Formats: sequence, C-alpha cells, structure tokens
Amino acid sequence: MKTTNRRNFVKGSLTLATGLLLANKSFADNIVGATVNSNFKFELAKLTYSFNDFEPVIDALTMQIHYERHYGAYVKNANEAISDENMLATGAKDLFSRISKYSTKLRNNAGGAFNHELFWSILRKPSQNNVPIGQLAQSIDNSFGSFEAFKEQFGKIALGQFGSGWAWLVKDGNQLKIGSTPNQDNPLMDVSPFRGTPILGLDVWEHAYYLNYQNKRADYINKWWDIVNWEQVLFYFTENTVETR
Repeated sequence: MKTTNRRNFVKGSLTLATGLLLANKSFADNIVGATVNSNFKFELAKLTYSFNDFEPVIDALTMQIHYERHYGAYVKNANEAISDENMLATGAKDLFSRISKYSTKLRNNAGGAFNHELFWSILRKPSQNNVPIGQLAQSIDNSFGSFEAFKEQFGKIALGQFGSGWAWLVKDGNQLKIGSTPNQDNPLMDVSPFRGTPILGLDVWEHAYYLNYQNKRADYINKWWDIVNWEQVLFYFTENTVETR
C-alpha cells in the first residue's frame, strides 16, 4: 500500500481519533478550490483502518479488492492520462470544472480516484444508532424533514441509479441536496447535471458490494448507514461553503 504525503490531494494522512476517521482539512480545501501545486496528480490514500474493520457490513475481501485493484487502477490511470494530455490544474476541483475538455480516460479515472478518496474517509466501524451530529443534523432536518426522511430519499436515489454510479449528499450554497451520477462522474464535474460540493458519497458499483450482497443493492444501502462517519461528514459540511452552480 503506497504511503502519500497528500501534498496535491490530501495533505497528511487521515488521523484515527476516538474511533472516527478525521480527514485533514486540506481535503476539504481541495474540493472547494484551494490553490495547490499546478503539477497536480492523484496519490493513493493511506488508510488508517484494516480491511476487516467494517464487517459484517462490508467484508474484508471486498474492501481489499476495492481498494487495491479498483481504486489503485483509477489512481494509476488518472495520472497516466494527466501526463499524456499535459494537464495542469490547481487541484481536483479545478480539473473537474473543465473535465469536458479532456479524454474519457481522464474523466473516468480522475473521477474514480477522487470519489473513492472521499468514500474511504467517511467510513467507520459499525455502530448502532449511528446518526448525524451538530449543525449537519439540523441542516438535514431542515432540508428533508428528518433523518429518517433523508435516509429514505437517499436510499431511493442510490437504488434507482441504473447500472454503476454514485449517490451523493452535496452542499450547494447553504442548501443540502441529494442526487446521483453515473459511472465515476461526480457533482464537481462540468459534465454533470447534478452539481454541488460532495460531503457524502455512496459507491453503488457492484464491485463495492457484490461478494456479500450479490444483486441485493437495497440491503447494502440499508446496512451502509451503520458505518457512516458522521463526524467526518460534519467536518466536510462546515468546511465546504462554495456554491458550485
């Protein structure tokens, strides 16, 4: 597993504190457009948990294959495309804001690298009665009526994403919105009709759940709530205030 200094993508490793994964502030800076080195490339996220930490929600083999093979390939291929196409960017948000100008290879793999970086950072060990906290909890109530109503709406979006893709909770100005994107697109891309700054993302590609759940995507979605790191999502919520419309 490659160790990263996160200089261009996420500075510093993720820090494990009180059993929760707290991402470095620079990840939030990156997705709202902070200025970083123009020689931007993706690097493998350093995981501070073990592949079996999320059982029985996600089994260890699925996590290992997902991280090492799928995510690892996205990072490798994204960086190849960045070099081949002489792409210069100040960060991921800058790249995604004009991703339509680049190849399908760069779009798919840069999206895969970024989307998974967010996904890894919002996981924690399974916990019952796992609910949002602080300002995020209040904003979810204000936007969707209740946490249960939010989960129901999010679940419908995730289940309804035809084929491979992602379900998202994004912040757009002071509003929270739920939507989905196909393949490895995300709401920061100029090609996406659903826009916003992602603070929560669920991978609904089959490789994320098929060994354990087969074709039962609904079961995977329902169990996934047990491993959402709401402290981390709150961090992204409070940091990301740029309107992306």
